[in-house]
Amino acid sequence: MGESVAEATVTTWLKEVGDTIEMDDAVLEIATDKVDSEVPSEVEGVLVEKLFAVDDVVKVGQTIAIIEIEGAVAETATEPAISEPVTTVAAPAAAAAIEEEINASVETIGTTASYTEGTKFYSPLVKNIAAAEGISLADLESIAGTGKDGRVTKNDILNYVADRKNGTAAPVTPVTAPATTKEPAKVAPIPSGEDEIIEMSRMGKLVAHHMVASVQTSAHVQSFIEADVTNIWNWRKKVKADFMQREGENLTFTPIFMEAVALAIKDFPLINISVAGDTIIKKKNINLGMAAALPDGNLIVPVIKNADQLNLVGMTKAVNDLAHRARTNALKPDDIQDGTYTVTNVGTFGSIMGTPIINQPQVAILALGAIRKVPAVIETPEGDFIGIRYKMFLSHSYDHRVVNGALGGQFVQRVKQYLESFDPNRVI
Repeated sequence: MGESVAEATVTTWLKEVGDTIEMDDAVLEIATDKVDSEVPSEVEGVLVEKLFAVDDVVKVGQTIAIIEIEGAVAETATEPAISEPVTTVAAPAAAAAIEEEINASVETIGTTASYTEGTKFYSPLVKNIAAAEGISLADLESIAGTGKDGRVTKNDILNYVADRKNGTAAPVTPVTAPATTKEPAKVAPIPSGEDEIIEMSRMGKLVAHHMVASVQTSAHVQSFIEADVTNIWNWRKKVKADFMQREGENLTFTPIFMEAVALAIKDFPLINISVAGDTIIKKKNINLGMAAALPDGNLIVPVIKNADQLNLVGMTKAVNDLAHRARTNALKPDDIQDGTYTVTNVGTFGSIMGTPIINQPQVAILALGAIRKVPAVIETPEGDFIGIRYKMFLSHSYDHRVVNGALGGQFVQRVKQYLESFDPNRVI
């Protein structure tokens, strides 16, 4: 699920005790922060015990279930949390089969490694079948999987292989799973008969926990500065139609602001850090998170990896892609991991400034206020004049444990300088 993921919440068991499980069958669904995923089985057998219930939080590396495979006997304890380590004894024939399977897997590691570069998640079994059948990554990604979020299952790829051998290969048509009816949540009685009690969603509980934990962890301090973005406003108005026609992308203000933030981080790398106990971890990569409000009111923070290495076209495509997949609940676990600095647009709903809460374990977050057309003093060699300018407030929250006022203020000032020095004749 990603190196930075430490735990996950069990959301749904797809198999029950006694069910027969085939290799690559989805056994359960889990959630890490705000992304749901299926957990496929890497063995065939019978589910004999579930060690966690729905809504339980499981640490990475813990055993979540016991699957009995043919030729093996597993000794399980009734209290796994305090029991002795589970011992598995395999018959010679089964052991030989397992060894043969391991050797085969080792031989295909080099071949299947290329499939990790794709845009979808593939289980080890699916990648091994693809490698054995000589299926390219492009062909593999053309298969419309029937698993959760379009995941390609064992049956999907076997059907594709069969169709290809018959000369009728075509992407598999997704099968929509029937809707399941969940038991109504239990709520406390309404004392007055006039009030409504609404149970918090799982995502809402996670967000609430993270926000409270951040305030309790970091000493929040804010710096505010106003930036004149008239050149950016006029330039975007001039080029956005041509940009849409050429790139097929809508040019918003967000990628322009993200570009300025990435440049400022390169100038002040000590804002791109995290705290681990009494030590500071200085991040090598500049991975910018985009805090976004979903239609249901919850928050999600997709991450633009290595943002400083993108030109404005690449930044625009990355911003639009992540924003679209956030709205359609199509983000992958890796899309919200490893952020080093976060930007949130409070101006979306007209707010001119805000005091955002730091996205742990980062040490700072920048809020972008609404762009307003205001009267302003314009300094020229001939004297000062009053004119109409487009301005916005930048609100910078930072952790005063490790970021002092000078660094916090200089950083947001540098972002302002990059925005105000934007070239109105820029060509992209």
